[in-house]
Amino acid sequence: MLNQKVREKLFNAGYRIVGNHSAIKLCHWTRESLSHNRNCYKRWYAIESHRCMQMTPALQCNFNCVFCWRFHGIIPFKEAKWDEPKFILNECIKAQRELLTGFSGNPNVSKKKFKEANDPKHVAISLDGEPTFYPILSELIAECKKRDMTTFLVTNGSLPERIKLLKNEPTNFYISLSAPDRETFLKVDKPINKNSWEKLSQSLELMNSFKCRKVIRITLVKGLNMINVNKYAKLVLKASPDFIEPKAFMHVSESQKRLPRESMPEHEDIRKFAEDLSKETGYIIKDEDRDSRIVLLGKG
Repeated sequence: MLNQKVREKLFNAGYRIVGNHSAIKLCHWTRESLSHNRNCYKRWYAIESHRCMQMTPALQCNFNCVFCWRFHGIIPFKEAKWDEPKFILNECIKAQRELLTGFSGNPNVSKKKFKEANDPKHVAISLDGEPTFYPILSELIAECKKRDMTTFLVTNGSLPERIKLLKNEPTNFYISLSAPDRETFLKVDKPINKNSWEKLSQSLELMNSFKCRKVIRITLVKGLNMINVNKYAKLVLKASPDFIEPKAFMHVSESQKRLPRESMPEHEDIRKFAEDLSKETGYIIKDEDRDSRIVLLGKG
């Protein structure tokens, strides 16, 4: 399902392909937690960065977001032989352990943390692509739950029909929202399908029915989508998430080919946006992380 050229490109970038369509890569914050005892902002949700596994069950995407640090060009498969959830999870853990091997000889890495890292407890289903393309995603989440693993599902909201099939809810359910209106959406997300804005709107409405922890992620690019906070507010209130995460686009990896460094907002820019969004929604600023240039808003 992935040609050799794509596989080599991903491998050289630190990915490990799992089966026909999945992949894993060590998160920057997993490395930081092990080497320097610095943790990801997901500490807000009781996540231990060194025990988090970043993966995707569908290495394909129908958006070409300008801010994305991932590769573009892996379009949805026309035909797919889908791997079973148990196989995907087992092979991801195996690949994670292989990628962690080099940390075992680092004198700065705690032996206790290294041992724990080899037994991941958090699965971030967000590495690359759009995970809801995987038709048995609900069963993958169930498999994680059987092993007492928390799950963070991040979707672009383009497939509400698949979101409806999630009988097993993740621990955290994220929808990415990076535009306040259709015109901006087409410029920023560059979707393959013309009706993606309408599909995203449907997904936001569906989010309201979920019982798990719900989060709207707003990735912000200076000079592009930090506009019309009132329109963002209307979309957020439609979904009624537990939390909102306005976050700066980070000028790293593949995104450097698409945007200049000046497009990356400062933390103060994100804080100002969050304050304005707070006024429009009634959500309250709960926390912030300057390293990741992100602010957390929650219901009062």
